[in-house]
Amino acid sequence: MAEDWTLPWAGGCRCGRLRFRVEAPPLLTMACHCRGCQQMTGSAFSLSVAVPEAGFSVTSGEPVIGGLHGAHRHFFCDHCKSWVFTRPDGLGDFVNIRATLLDDATWVVPFVETQTAEALPWALTPAPHSFERWPPMEEFPAFIEAFAREGARPR
Repeated sequence: MAEDWTLPWAGGCRCGRLRFRVEAPPLLTMACHCRGCQQMTGSAFSLSVAVPEAGFSVTSGEPVIGGLHGAHRHFFCDHCKSWVFTRPDGLGDFVNIRATLLDDATWVVPFVETQTAEALPWALTPAPHSFERWPPMEEFPAFIEAFAREGARPR
């Protein structure tokens, strides 16, 4: 249902030196409540929009790897240190953008929330799919298909 999306979108870090562009419809919106995401965001959870890697590009600035420097590469602005996106290792060809760094993030509602066992008790979201840990990876194609039909859209 790519016709449902008004693209492209732009976004960037807090200082504006690192900018990106999205030219493909998102696969999924998610909130992760794990302690690592809480620590990296300084908030109750990490809110992200997964987009196909082929539909994502950095248009200005040079991202640097931050976070734990592990298999899941977390990219930050070198100047303001904003966590901008993640390229998860071994989970497919997508990029997880920090949703609130889109120029217009008002439409983003998590479709899936994970790691609720670590959630702050007051911080659960209206996501229709909620898991104490990570759902099995084989379930994600069904979530992506359902999000294409039912997920929130920009107004």
